[in-house]
Amino acid sequence: MTEFRTVRATPLSAEEAWRRVTDWPRHGAGVPFTTVRSDGRTVVARTGAGRFGFDDVMDLVRQEPPGGGRPGICRLVKRGPLVTGWAEIEVRPHPRGGAVVRWREDLRIGPLPALLDRPTAWCGRLVFRRTLRTLLR
Repeated sequence: MTEFRTVRATPLSAEEAWRRVTDWPRHGAGVPFTTVRSDGRTVVARTGAGRFGFDDVMDLVRQEPPGGGRPGICRLVKRGPLVTGWAEIEVRPHPRGGAVVRWREDLRIGPLPALLDRPTAWCGRLVFRRTLRTLLR
């Protein structure tokens, strides 16, 4: 598996940051060649061009919004067939105002050998930093 993390501070309230990072269709704006849809229990990110592409299918197994000073936590489990692993998004109020968003992801891209785990993590960090920046604007 390939684990990567990214953290972003925002002047938005924790509640507003949470609303934006759990607006699944908006995630496609930060990931090239990707559209995202959700039925509230499953999130499907379709990446590709034309008829060439793949689905990253994720089950939303935990979604607790922030409130009362506690962080919001979201956990998605990726169920393949090409991409497996999990993602966790945590949104917590910052003591000096605004919020901090932590995104952690552990994934495996089926046919890639373990030798490519480090480059995969590096690319994942870049893509999800961009995604968080886009979502929190």
